[in-house]
Amino acid sequence: MTVAPFPPRPAQPPRRRGAGRAIAALILREMSTSYGRSALGYLWALLEPVAGIMLMAFLFSLAFSAPPLGTNFALFYASGILPFLTYLEISQKVAVSLRFSRALLAYPGVTFLDAVLARFAINAVTMVTVALVIYGLLFSIYRINAILDLPAIALGFALCFALALGVGTLNCYLLTAFPLWERAWAVLNRPLFIVSCVFFVYDSVPEPYRGWLWWNPLVHVIGQTRKGFYAGYEGAYLSPLYVLTVSAICFAAGLIALRRYHRDIAPF
Repeated sequence: MTVAPFPPRPAQPPRRRGAGRAIAALILREMSTSYGRSALGYLWALLEPVAGIMLMAFLFSLAFSAPPLGTNFALFYASGILPFLTYLEISQKVAVSLRFSRALLAYPGVTFLDAVLARFAINAVTMVTVALVIYGLLFSIYRINAILDLPAIALGFALCFALALGVGTLNCYLLTAFPLWERAWAVLNRPLFIVSCVFFVYDSVPEPYRGWLWWNPLVHVIGQTRKGFYAGYEGAYLSPLYVLTVSAICFAAGLIALRRYHRDIAPF
């Protein structure tokens, strides 16, 4: 009697095995497309925001000698503007992921999630490098002697990354499905620089405006980052859980919408 062989084990889907390679390939494409094929292009992408922020920090330090926290206005400005720009840069780049990688999404091994994660990863690394360079220069130039709370700073930037990924993923669907949303979102973002506590601290805002500002997640992101630079800053209002909740809701809503409609809004 001949025993029938066991049926062959079904192959693992290529998406599960090749996700890391797809993301790595998209990251390399992002670097070559955005920064050129030489290292000088990526170096310029780092030096441009470093030079701009350092110049603004220097000019503001001349105009404002007494910052709300500490004694150096350049450090106070940088501790607020860097998390803000990190959120803005990453969320904007993630929001146009489908538009940027539209041609590559036709390949079966590349998904919309790969495109989102690749843009998030390369821009997060870029902004972390920019922050390290700027903070290092400030501490060296101004000879700042401060006790840093590195876990608090890391938490602030982690919240910034989470919020940027969540908002960017949701906008990735909205910007592609509704072209007018891009203009509307740009208008809504204009006052964000003023109401995110970049130039002032949350505790100095009188009521009822302070209560309104609390609902802005960036206020918590910037406050948490500043808490790591200023040992005496308590930041009793800070709520990382609130930022993570907003980030998770936006990210989940964006993923659900993209999963269902990405082939309709980004045809190949």
